[in-house]
Amino acid sequence: MTIGTKVAPFSLKPWFSERVWGKSDLKPWYEETGTTELVGEAWLTGPQCLVESGPYTGQTLASVAEKMGGEFPLLVKILFPADKLSVQVHPDDAQATAMGETRGKTECWYVLEAEPGATVALGLKPGVGAKEVAASVESGTMELLLEHVPVSVGDMLFVDAGTVHAIGPGVVLLETQQTSDVTYRLYDYGRPRELHLEKGLQVMKSKTEAGKVAPRKMDGFTRLIEQKYFVVDRFEISSRSERTVSFAGAGCLVGLTGSGVVRTPDGELALTPGRAVVVPRGDGDVVVETKAGVSFVRCVAPV
Repeated sequence: MTIGTKVAPFSLKPWFSERVWGKSDLKPWYEETGTTELVGEAWLTGPQCLVESGPYTGQTLASVAEKMGGEFPLLVKILFPADKLSVQVHPDDAQATAMGETRGKTECWYVLEAEPGATVALGLKPGVGAKEVAASVESGTMELLLEHVPVSVGDMLFVDAGTVHAIGPGVVLLETQQTSDVTYRLYDYGRPRELHLEKGLQVMKSKTEAGKVAPRKMDGFTRLIEQKYFVVDRFEISSRSERTVSFAGAGCLVGLTGSGVVRTPDGELALTPGRAVVVPRGDGDVVVETKAGVSFVRCVAPV
């Protein structure tokens, strides 16, 4: 978002999205979700997430961003699949605009948990096009056309717009994406949910840049991915130390393990697993301090 007013970093309360493929128990990430329904996604920087600190406490991220003259550019989530997600595809910006949407949806997945043998589907097998996909949806065989990629903890996967993809059970993923929920469902294993086959076939691409991304060691952190819409870095801070974390664009910090605090001009904010601290101004530094060790990611929308 384009900020006209200086605003200190603030904490957000996760918003839990009910999904048929989700879980009833999200421990150890969350003790309670506030619902008895299956939860598939914890939105950490969703437009409806409530601010928990500072002068905007109780307001939604969307309303705060609007006051500042824009929209928060990244939607960060944690996904908790207990069953297969539908096979789906997202448009790129140009395709989305042509279809009357605000923007496309390019995303990435960072693997937080993975059972032995866990896989995700990322892209189509060579030679597969719209005709083959349409026929496989009709025959119920679409899974056979997908490239299934084994995953383990610490893997980062780029999900380029236009990539046909799906997520299976046995993983927990941190997803960083454009702030968009434009999803075209191609195939859903016979579940009685709406498909968007016509639009999906229009925007799917037989070949994209999707795939695993090798981490890069930087000065004091690990760069997990660097793309047009987002940069995601992982930090590990040992016990009783502090680290200055720079932002060159609006973004957030998301706690993964351990605990720490983010020092701001207005005081200190807790940095704990599964919760986001938003840094709305992308032209400065924050200091993260820990007494017992903490790991976290920095998600930034490049300016």
